[in-house]
Formats: sequence, structure tokens, C-alpha cells
Amino acid sequence: MAEEGKKKSVRRKNSDVNLDTLGLEMGNRPPQALDVEEAVLGALLIEPNCVDEAMDELSAGCFYNEKHKMIYEAMRSLTNEHVALDLLSVSQKLKSTGNLEAVGGTVALVQLSQKIGAAAHIEYYIKILKQKCIQRELITAAYDILKSSYDESANVDDLIDTAQTKVYNAVQNNVKKDVQEIGKVINDAIEDIQRLQKTSGLSGVPSGFASLDSITQGWQASDLIILAARPSVGKTAFVLNLARNAAVDFNMPVAFFSLEMPSMQLAKRMMVSETRLSGDKFKGGEEIKEWEWKQLEIQLKRLVKAPIYIDDTPSLPVMEFRSKVKKLVKQKGVRLIVVDYLQLMQGPAELRGMREQEVAAISRTLKATAKEMNVPIIALSQLSRQSENRQGSNRRPQLSDLRESGSIEQDADMVIFIHRYDYQGLSDNADDIGRTQIIIAKHRNGAIADIDMKFRADEVRFVDLSDSLVNQAEANRVESAMNSDPGSGDPVPQYPDGGYGGSDFGQNGFDPGFEGGNFA
Repeated sequence: MAEEGKKKSVRRKNSDVNLDTLGLEMGNRPPQALDVEEAVLGALLIEPNCVDEAMDELSAGCFYNEKHKMIYEAMRSLTNEHVALDLLSVSQKLKSTGNLEAVGGTVALVQLSQKIGAAAHIEYYIKILKQKCIQRELITAAYDILKSSYDESANVDDLIDTAQTKVYNAVQNNVKKDVQEIGKVINDAIEDIQRLQKTSGLSGVPSGFASLDSITQGWQASDLIILAARPSVGKTAFVLNLARNAAVDFNMPVAFFSLEMPSMQLAKRMMVSETRLSGDKFKGGEEIKEWEWKQLEIQLKRLVKAPIYIDDTPSLPVMEFRSKVKKLVKQKGVRLIVVDYLQLMQGPAELRGMREQEVAAISRTLKATAKEMNVPIIALSQLSRQSENRQGSNRRPQLSDLRESGSIEQDADMVIFIHRYDYQGLSDNADDIGRTQIIIAKHRNGAIADIDMKFRADEVRFVDLSDSLVNQAEANRVESAMNSDPGSGDPVPQYPDGGYGGSDFGQNGFDPGFEGGNFA
């Protein structure tokens, strides 16, 4: 008994929260079901058919009583060693670990085995133990949060992140999805195929680029798409084009998490793309004429009404991101999530300083969030300098160039690189200015391919060279008269429709609040 007391005191000293003491402070006993714990252990001793189910669903933490924990740990160890569970094997295992006397000796095991009828209700008993375990872990998490909140030196953002992580882990670690029969899954798949057959177009969220959509069939629900390139290649410009196309052309709500660039800068870059107006005019370097303001009202009408939601919180903790995504999907019906960019997010507080593990935790959470909310997530990522150190055509980005963690490649359903010939110094030909390859280097559910596009830096947008409509617009394109003074008596310049593959910029005026150059 003395040895048992010593073992208990050691365990409580190492534990962050003593649930017994905390229960006394609250005037309640910690959630527990000791009789159910005994019933489960007894069933494992006398009924081999119960073992697999219990071992799959329960951990030692699901048992509140310390003796029961030790017995279950011994049983789990024997199961891993492929040894059958019975009184003799379990008692020998406990004896070898020095815990036989602590659990009450062989007599205690015999008493457990006499729990007649437990095996018939093992599934129900397991459910009860998991519920009690979740309750205890939530109590522990809440107590830890309470103690941390009294620390005056603690950073509030870290407190929030830690609190979210603890609560999330308490639930996630104890909730498992049931297996499904193949017949039901196939029936669901057939229904989905029939639905897609009845509807024209893509199965996922359109990118707005015909050649890209022909490979991907749109951004698929629950996919994590990593878009990677070296700095200043055009990652943000490309995803802004994707967000604009989905929201404006197809009226699909998009959430854009910008960790690098403030929301106003993003808005101005989208305005440049939409209007073809020189970026210098939005920066105040050039005056915007009166006739240009009128043209802006027409050109920006659809963009202003587009269901695009921007969050520019810097150093966004990954758990806060998950909470915001959950809210946006439920309240706004968001169909596409964009993160710019992954390496600027904050991982779990306990992993700070261990960069590779932190980035791995971020990528896992992004994938889990995409799967849980059933929406595609496009996350931008930086590439290492490794590609620039290679010679000639070997500068083409590779999966090994993904920066800081191999888990990014592992977790991603699709990895896309942006490869600019002029940026990499691979060509001095004037025709190659802006020449870009969109490289699908990994595609879990489809083909890999190289897609030729052109980047118009002055318009902050990409054009799809394989789209015949875009090619025609390219050939007939009227140079932007908005970048020059038309002079007195000249008509207000008109632009060809379809700057993004047939988009009509609007015909019936503009919303209130857009007067005199006030972008309210």
C-alpha cells in the first residue's frame, strides 16, 4: 500500500492538474465511471472478441482509476506483442513491470474477470468511457487556460492560440470516424456522378483559366493546393486572379487570408487587373482624370459586388484560422479559401522555435480544415534558393525545393509551381517577357502537366494562351487609353469585353459610395 501511495504521488506531481483536488475545489467529483471501467477490463480478460474493438477505441487515459490504467497498459502491451489476454498473461506482465502489487495482486484480476455479462455490452461501455475521458480532458484544458490567463506576462495572442489548441485536441483525440461499408460509399459516389452529369461545367470551383480547369476540373472540395514560387514571381497576383474569377465570373464566395499584404493593397491590385489602369495612378504618382473616374465606375461594378472576404491579420495562428474558416463557411457559404502565405502563419505555441515541426503542424491543420469543412484551400508557399543555384533549364522548380518542411509536399493534394522565364534569366528574347509556366508537379487525383500562360506585370494578371477567346482578345486588344489623356473632344475610351475570358464589366451604372474617387 505504501508503494501504491508513492506511485500515486509521483504521478500527481508530474501531472499539470490533479483532478481529485480540483473536484474538491469545485464541490464535484471528476467525471468517472469506475464500475464501467471494471466491466471493460473484465470483458477483455474473458472474451477475446472484445480485444480488437477496445484497443482501437480506448487509450489508457480513458480510465480514471490509476490501477485500471496500469492493467489496461499491460493488456495493450501484450496485444502489441500478439499475446492472448488472460489472467496468467496479464498478471505476469504486471509482475514484470513491478505493478502487480500496486493493482491489488492476482486477486484483483480474478475479481475483474467475474464481471459476468460485460462482454455483451462492450460497445456501450466503451462509449461511456470515451465520454468521461473527453469531459476530464476539457476540465484539464479549462484549468490550464484559467491558470495561464492569470499570468500578467503572458501574450494574449499566445493564450488564445493555446486555448483553442487545447480544446481542439481534447475533442479531436477522442473522436474517431466510423468505418463505412464499400457499398454505401459506392452508392454515394454514383449519386454524385449523376448530379455532375445533370449539371454542365466543372465539378469543382473554377479557376477561370480554361487550360488549367481542363486538368483539374476546378479546385476540388477538401483538397489542399500548394502554390509555390520564388519571391516576386507573381504568386499573389495569380491567386488574386483565381479569387476574382471564382467570385466575379461564377459568383462563388471566396475567403482570402493575406498575412503579408494589407487588404487595401490587395484591393488596389485587383482594381488594376480589372480596369487595366496604370498602377502608378492608384499609388498617387499620376493624376486620374475625370473621364477615367467615370470609366472606373463601370469597370469596377462587378468587383465591388463580388463575394470576396479579406482577412489581413498578421502572423495568424493556425487554430484561429481554422475557427475563422469554420465561421465563414457556415455564415457566408465560402467555397474557396486562399492563404498568402503558409510560412507566415503561426503554429502551435509549444512548437515555436522548432521551425520544421511548426510548418509541418501548419500544413497538417490546413489539410484537416479543408477536409473537415469540405472546401478547397489554396496555400501559397515560398521556395528555397536551391532552384536558383542550379544551371540552365535545371532551374525549373522541383518538389524538393519546397521550403522548411517535407510535410508540405506530403499533405498537399496538389502542388503547383509558377515558373517565369524572364525572372529566372533563361531568355533574353523580348517575346519571352512575361512567359510563364504553371507547373502541376503533384496531382493526387489527376494528371500532372505544364500550362503556358503570360504574365502582364502592368496589369497584374495572367492570361491563358491556350484559350482561343483570350488569344483573339490579345490580337484585337485596344491599348489602354486610360493611361493617356484623350484630349478634348475625344470620346470616352471603351474596352473590349472579356478581359478575363468573356467577363462583362457591367452596364447599369455603379453603386452609391463610389463618387469622386472615394473608394468607400
